[in-house]
Amino acid sequence: MMTFWFTGIRSLPKLWKSNPYLGLGPGHSYLSLCLKDYYGIRNQQQWFSLKAVSPQNTKAVNLLISKASYLRKRDEDSNKQVSSDSHLFAAGAAKKRSQMNPHREDHALSPVRNRIQLPTRPLNSEEWDKLKEDFKGKANFESWTISQMAHYRSSIDVAKSLLAWVAAKNNGIVGYDLLVRYLYLCVFHKHIPEVVDVYEIMKARYKRLEPGGYTLLIQGLIHSDRWREALLLLEDIKKVMIPSKKNYNDCIEGALLHQDINLAWSLYQELLGHNLIPMLKTLKAFFDFGKNITDDQYSNKLLDILLYLRNNRLYPDESFAHSIKTWFESVPGEKWKGQFTTIRGSGQCLGCGKTMESIRLSPEDYEFLKGKIMRDVIDGGDQYKKTTPQELERFQNFVKCCPPFDIVIDGLNVAKMFPKARESQVLLNVVSQLAKQNLQLLVLGRKHMLTQHSRWRKDEMKKLQKQASCFFADNISADDPFLLYATLHSGNHCKFITKDLMRDHKACLHDAKTQVLFFKWQQGHQLAIVNKFPITFQHIPSYDTVVQTTGDSWHIPYDEDLVERYSYEVPTKWLCLHRKT
Repeated sequence: MMTFWFTGIRSLPKLWKSNPYLGLGPGHSYLSLCLKDYYGIRNQQQWFSLKAVSPQNTKAVNLLISKASYLRKRDEDSNKQVSSDSHLFAAGAAKKRSQMNPHREDHALSPVRNRIQLPTRPLNSEEWDKLKEDFKGKANFESWTISQMAHYRSSIDVAKSLLAWVAAKNNGIVGYDLLVRYLYLCVFHKHIPEVVDVYEIMKARYKRLEPGGYTLLIQGLIHSDRWREALLLLEDIKKVMIPSKKNYNDCIEGALLHQDINLAWSLYQELLGHNLIPMLKTLKAFFDFGKNITDDQYSNKLLDILLYLRNNRLYPDESFAHSIKTWFESVPGEKWKGQFTTIRGSGQCLGCGKTMESIRLSPEDYEFLKGKIMRDVIDGGDQYKKTTPQELERFQNFVKCCPPFDIVIDGLNVAKMFPKARESQVLLNVVSQLAKQNLQLLVLGRKHMLTQHSRWRKDEMKKLQKQASCFFADNISADDPFLLYATLHSGNHCKFITKDLMRDHKACLHDAKTQVLFFKWQQGHQLAIVNKFPITFQHIPSYDTVVQTTGDSWHIPYDEDLVERYSYEVPTKWLCLHRKT
């Protein structure tokens, strides 16, 4: 017996690379660095070149020199430990802000590669000098130290003493890399007045920032009384690139926090207009805010969000599900009752007793979907298709000469599901197991898979070709158009195996009806392997696993573990909302 399970795919890390558009005029110097992402997106690096405004920028220089001078005077007057209010590095009137931080931890940090131990209290100039002398690393001492502070979320007081020491030794100038990492700590510890002060310095010194700097400033400013300036930063980003969904999320959160509902919805529509998938926390924020207002127009927009979850196969986490339940039950006069429940294999809800919508497409819907995909994705101008008309015609003729397939396999995708195993061996094992069931198989691959290699053995590929029909496209070609064509051409019984979520092709289907049909068809036909030994199959639910609505009831699948899920793995928990009559 074999099991296939719908598995999720996370977005691969991306590399930003922006042009040196920062700053104008003569006398500028370039600062190039690799900024490890400290502002919310894990395992990502931001590469950029940034043009710093000349040191003669008097506003920023005077601010920093005054703070550094104050620190030097304190050092000369006393050899005591520098207190948290003795080096007010940032600009403005943020006095004694360190006392506002309830999360300060004076814990010792382990030394890294026999370099130094990060301080757990603010240091004076002599102490920083001594620490730099003891530094054994090859990296720049100041940059390495502030990076470690950001990594370990050090106290703002300690980081501030570092920046004040740097400013004192550099005529009030602090490099961009130090500023942005200090800004990260301010945002992390929610020192909003300090965020505003760093914002003033950066605004005075730089004409433009890189994406990480903008993201941090927006994230911090939305909690201040100057939150609308975050919108100006968003506009700055738009001049060179599409803002990230996090940028939009923060601005929407700021608008809701400050009761500007129309602005929040406007930003949400703008986000969708860029074909960005909103963060689930963004959608949750609208439901949380909706508990405090009575407005039919607002309520209808929240119901549209639920349909958006359905049409895009997005599952809320448990916290989001609770927010949805609370909002429904708070609607005056509607008498909604929510409960968390499960669905029987037959599709019957154990909460309200209603039967879920079937996943099976009618013959009419199947032919409609098949025609739309053939026209819009395969034969039409699919911008994601990487093949030639000649190769596609060759493949179509190949399929016509074969009997209908039972399973179409994305060979390269399946072969790489288990990185530690040899690709040709994994693919052969899967095909061999399926062939034992007398299934008509098609394996789609690339020509390089036929070349002898440590990962691709010719003898294993020959055994594979004896058990399945095979089509090997050019190495630069994409598999998806071939996969969809062969599966649809074979009939409604045919399944396909891949971990690719096909989101690019869904985007080519422009109307909501076709997208819903595509997802239903995909859920019932797409399979993915999770266990190599033994390979097993799992039952596919016969009901649709997305938001269900019949007017008087809503059924919403949710995931208790993952905050955001973009997969075809079926949640087993449901929120049942039923309106009492």
